[in-house]
Amino acid sequence: MAKHSLKEWYLATRPWSFPASAMPVASTIAYLYWASQIFEGAPKINLLLGLMALVGIVVFHAAGNVLSDYNDHRKGVDTPENAMMLPLVNGSFKDKEFKAYGIALLMVACALGVAMLLLTKNIQLLYVGLAGGLLTVLYSFFKYRSLGDVVILLNYAVLPIMGTSIVTIGAIDWSAMVLVVPLGLITDSILHINNSRDTVSDRAAGIHTFAMRIGPKASVALYKAEVLLPFVWVAAAVVAGWLPALSLIVILVGGVALGMARQSSKLLSEGAAGVATLDQQSAALQAKFSVLMIVSLVVSALVGWGPLNIF
Repeated sequence: MAKHSLKEWYLATRPWSFPASAMPVASTIAYLYWASQIFEGAPKINLLLGLMALVGIVVFHAAGNVLSDYNDHRKGVDTPENAMMLPLVNGSFKDKEFKAYGIALLMVACALGVAMLLLTKNIQLLYVGLAGGLLTVLYSFFKYRSLGDVVILLNYAVLPIMGTSIVTIGAIDWSAMVLVVPLGLITDSILHINNSRDTVSDRAAGIHTFAMRIGPKASVALYKAEVLLPFVWVAAAVVAGWLPALSLIVILVGGVALGMARQSSKLLSEGAAGVATLDQQSAALQAKFSVLMIVSLVVSALVGWGPLNIF
């Protein structure tokens, strides 16, 4: 068995995608911090446990990426034509060691989850963790049956926000779920455009993604909605008093999102080549959008800016 450098092990986890999991957790911590500083009676947050949650979900994400790539390779989904840089496709890693790597990462993530459960003593965290772990292990199963987008929304938006809330303040703060729509949609756009691009190879492998089910035109329309609607949602949330006015600074990356929406139309005219890097661009957009959201919440908390009182 060939030896691998730490860099090779790291790159095998597809680290460019980590903002998809890390940013919802970081954004939730920022939101709860804002709420704790603005709203009377709001619980204080435990930043140390929040950091543990952040590390835990990234390790879970890494495990999910490795196991997904392993399953895709075994299923014949990834080929040299559509995934030449993946370590199993280019032969730099062997199947057995890659599977063992994914399982090892999953065990580390579970150990972190158990530690947080013991520290918080909150049974709700167990349910959220079990759901997340199950969806991670069975992600390929759901993806091959057109449910990958649903799993992404749950595992990288709903569950992380709920789990982070439980870990940091001891209970689910349902007001923090305002972040599910913008962060969930942009995060799902990463998977959706990837699947839209790979429909030919996915069909040849005998799997059925949601993008395949709805066809290229609807897939492009959905992608555009996923990268543009988050800006509309944030504006509406500010008006409704769910987010501070400063959160409107996310519009700074609105032009980037608009350009990506336009580029997605190339799927119809140029095929997969026209959107070859749009999944990585989507991950970058999610990171930039989330950083701006985090900054808006933290700054608003520090200077005491509460929600607008329009109504």
